[in-house]
Amino acid sequence: MRHLFTHPLGQRFGRGPIGRAFEGLARHGHGFGHGGEGGHRGGGRGGRGGSMGRFFDHGDLRFVILGLIADKPSHGYELIKAIEDRVGGAYSPSPGVIYPTLTLLDELGYVTVSTETGPRKLYAITDEGLAFLEANRDTVTAVFARMDEAGERRGGGTAPQIVRAIENLKLTVRLRLDRGPLSEAETETIAKALDDAAATIERS
Repeated sequence: MRHLFTHPLGQRFGRGPIGRAFEGLARHGHGFGHGGEGGHRGGGRGGRGGSMGRFFDHGDLRFVILGLIADKPSHGYELIKAIEDRVGGAYSPSPGVIYPTLTLLDELGYVTVSTETGPRKLYAITDEGLAFLEANRDTVTAVFARMDEAGERRGGGTAPQIVRAIENLKLTVRLRLDRGPLSEAETETIAKALDDAAATIERS
């Protein structure tokens, strides 16, 4: 397993082909300029419901995703949970942000995609992805430090385990429904599981 902060990371964008690729994407409106990472659940540094731009600087989410994948190959939903847990529920990226970003990182050669473990795609970092992180140590370190700070500030609010579990349930149901129609038996099973969970929470 690779550990993110053992890599000798450097400045924000290098002068080589990696930096030029990202600069070119920015010029052509692929989410590296202002407002490029919209589509979020949750808030900025002050709590849920604010602007994502107040939480991540533009383009920082790509460093976060690569950093997490460098530590452990992950599925998209695992990255969503990892980010939300890291910030104590202060921000949760939507699938509409995570999956296009992963597709872009794949196209740039920074991650590989495998479906050998099942229908969900497993993302792992490549040598090119590590090189990009290695070219951006200061930025990556600052972003993760900001996330940890947000998590500490949220310590007195809703327990992050509950926030994560709620989002996990929502995402799991959404992904299952997106896979195709449910049989009558599957519908009954899912409905019963949701009803049972609601009853358990009500009794707590």
